[in-house]
Amino acid sequence: MSIAALGRSAGESVRRSVAGLPREFWWLWTSTLVNRLGAFVTTFMALYLTVERGYSASYAGLVAALHGLGGVVSAVGAGVMTDRLGRRPTLLIAQSSTAASVALLGFVQDPVGIAAVACLVGMTSNASRPAVQAMMADIVKPEDRVRAFSLNYWAINLGFAVSAGVAGFIAEYSYLAGFLGEAALTLACAVLIYVKLPESRPERVLVDGRSAPETGMGTVLRDGRFMGVVGLSFVVALIFQQAFVGLPVAMGADGFSSSDFGMVIAFNGVLIVALQIPVTRFIEHRDTRRLLILSSALAGYGFGLTAFAGSLALYVLAVCVWTLAEIVNAPTQTSLVVRLSPVDGRGRYQGMYTMSWAVAGLVAPLMAGFLIDHYGADWLWGVCAVLGSVAAGGYWLLMRALPADEADLGVVVDGNAADANGVDGNGADGNAEDANGAVRSGPDKGAEPVADAVVPGRAAVSGEATERL
Repeated sequence: MSIAALGRSAGESVRRSVAGLPREFWWLWTSTLVNRLGAFVTTFMALYLTVERGYSASYAGLVAALHGLGGVVSAVGAGVMTDRLGRRPTLLIAQSSTAASVALLGFVQDPVGIAAVACLVGMTSNASRPAVQAMMADIVKPEDRVRAFSLNYWAINLGFAVSAGVAGFIAEYSYLAGFLGEAALTLACAVLIYVKLPESRPERVLVDGRSAPETGMGTVLRDGRFMGVVGLSFVVALIFQQAFVGLPVAMGADGFSSSDFGMVIAFNGVLIVALQIPVTRFIEHRDTRRLLILSSALAGYGFGLTAFAGSLALYVLAVCVWTLAEIVNAPTQTSLVVRLSPVDGRGRYQGMYTMSWAVAGLVAPLMAGFLIDHYGADWLWGVCAVLGSVAAGGYWLLMRALPADEADLGVVVDGNAADANGVDGNGADGNAEDANGAVRSGPDKGAEPVADAVVPGRAAVSGEATERL
């Protein structure tokens, strides 16, 4: 095949990947890309504190932990705000607050003040994630959600890849310029959201003079299937976090330099940017169960391969294996969370899911430090392999009753159609939504029907909703 033919084939693949998504999605996608282009604080915080300010590595670790703690605290609160205030107000508050706190961090010099503001930055920057994911679920049709979440994840990595290189040059000139640059880009995201994105939260409408009770955090915590997914996502997150926690320490202990680590970890970003779209075309209509089981096992064994790495080539091979797992796992798992979420509780459900990754960000460094210090790096990679196997088995047990994805993704099966939200049943609670958008509650909820307002990009369906989850 000629180069021109390959180019046409690649172009056609890209066109198919981006076709059919609503305009609102692309504005949200653009805001994600712009926001990640300004990711200066998370990339250079440690260097800023140790090189620019002269603080110890222990203090830098404490500040990083407080930054992560802020994300844990805000995840659930932001989810509640997303459902109560709306997606758009939550995004505006989160992005504006992030811009202000990042700019403030560039000027604070007192060590206690730096730690406090870093915690605030972690809270505000993490607060936008439940709103972004809930809004994306609102405006994208069920059969397109895996593709939409994949494209958004691609934007995150593309923005980070570009910002990491540019921010390095900025840091050599002025760290303050980096902080102010991130603040400016984050504020630009807030303005973009305000101008281009309408509120997408489904309206709660009275039916027969009564309204259903609001989905509360108690409902989320009692949803056994969903909380099982949250627990498994935490296990998977512990594995992936080792890319930036255990891997650099292990490579340093093997005598490799920081530039060697930078070169190796760069393959992660390059592969995601290069493969995310074509891989998504391959997986978007495939069985969710198999994808999660495969990606969890592949993540564990990919990091497990690091135990045998004695050269840069073998480290790169290990990175390629777990990066493929990441490409498959991220959009698939986020889409599953949407399908398990009731319409009026998407923010809370996404907040709880986001918290699982934030908590993993706190636990992973402790786990890596303990295992490496007491038993050696090979034990860490062995534990990662075990965790991957546990997660794969957990997904198999949790989702063994889940039918084929043709039903879950809104495709007509045997004359029936899935609902416009992609959620016909909600775990143990038994919620289902009919073709007209009315929520039918199972015996556990005892709620009356509530109409779900039509929003841009929602699918229109006919027939009864099929029971899935």
